[in-house]
Amino acid sequence: MGSSRVCGGSSCPGQPWVLGGCSGAAGWDGWEWPWMERVVGSGPQGQHRQLLSPPAVPLAGTAGPPLPVPLQLLFLSLVSLCAPSSSEGFGIAEKIVLLSFISAVILMAILGNLLVMVAVCRDRQLRKIKTNYFIVSLAFADLLVSVLVMPFGAIELVQDNWIYGEMFCLVRTSLDVLLTTASILHLCCISLDRYYAICCQPLVYRNKMTPLRIAVMLGGCWVIPTFISFLPIMQGWNSIGIIDLIQQRQFNKASNSTYCIFMVNKPYAITCSVVAFYIPFLLMVLAYHRIYVTARAHARQIRLLQRAGNPAEPRQQPQEPRQQPQEPRQHPPDQHSTHRMKTETKAAKTLCIIMGCFCLCWAPFFVTNIVDPFINYTVPGKLWTAFLWLGYINSGLNPFLYAFLNKAFRRAFLIILCCGDERYRRPSILGQTVPCSTTTINGSTHVLRVNSWKC
Repeated sequence: MGSSRVCGGSSCPGQPWVLGGCSGAAGWDGWEWPWMERVVGSGPQGQHRQLLSPPAVPLAGTAGPPLPVPLQLLFLSLVSLCAPSSSEGFGIAEKIVLLSFISAVILMAILGNLLVMVAVCRDRQLRKIKTNYFIVSLAFADLLVSVLVMPFGAIELVQDNWIYGEMFCLVRTSLDVLLTTASILHLCCISLDRYYAICCQPLVYRNKMTPLRIAVMLGGCWVIPTFISFLPIMQGWNSIGIIDLIQQRQFNKASNSTYCIFMVNKPYAITCSVVAFYIPFLLMVLAYHRIYVTARAHARQIRLLQRAGNPAEPRQQPQEPRQQPQEPRQHPPDQHSTHRMKTETKAAKTLCIIMGCFCLCWAPFFVTNIVDPFINYTVPGKLWTAFLWLGYINSGLNPFLYAFLNKAFRRAFLIILCCGDERYRRPSILGQTVPCSTTTINGSTHVLRVNSWKC
């Protein structure tokens, strides 16, 4: 139809530079991998194209052995860098920057979350802390996002084409919604756990956060997202009323490209956004605001005790029998007030960092997700992509926010990375983790439970 390409005696339609396969090529039967072709001349029959050397690896499901997804991403990205960009695609320089950025995000997410999971599995003291169960489950969810969701999205973004078929597009989209929602729900559970640990009495925390309740919360983090991911997406509930628009955007005639389009109607957009973001966000704001207020109140109380205790200490020494009942009230401020005030300040700053990163990463996407159906789906595609990858970045930041800022986790990381070096096995680890995990401490020292996570 106006253009053809030469491939072992057979011809098939294509673009001046495209990624695609050519069946019937001599010696290449059974191989299905995107390779490149270039225009070598033109004639009465149209443009003649010559295929560049195909890779010596097949895709999964063909005659040869499968290639891991990271290597597929690397090869497809390198091939795409050599292809001139279309009017709607990226230039070579843009692709290099984009590929470097995406690779760094994926690598950071994989290594960071793996390190968190290995640290908890190897360190017995970390396993004694209840909050760490949520941390490990969060790391597992973010790890799956970086392995099962990000690479395929990166391939489509860099190559400007979806090559895995319609069914796998639905599966990949369902995994995307499932895993990112599970990650957000884990963040919500962590905030509730810290709220009960800091703002409630020790006995209340013990009664609230029982092993059974923790298991139920963890199960809910994984089960609830299935009702807004695989179930509606596979049944097509999200596309009711907009099927024609989706089919129109799935194929680009100008570049002969196919895309994995995920568009939602108004009911699904509202339901999904409320369950996956707005309810968890509201709970996190309430919990962390209460924790912040409690931490500031404890800090003011410590300052008052320090001011009242230090000047009176020399006068109370001659009257030991009468002042003896007041000694327990004076010594804690003298020993711990400075450390507490510093850690209280760090805790407040860390809470601001956690909420700031969460809002920065996910708020733009979910606000756009609700607004777009009501403005006739006029949000530009590149803006959608930018907001989506901004949310993916949160999966790489979570290990740093919830584990790397923890002193006990940092020591465990050093032990793992340094192959069990004894220099990092300090005796103080036991003394710091056990009081934080017990519930027999009084209300004034209960703030140190938060600070152990923030130091």
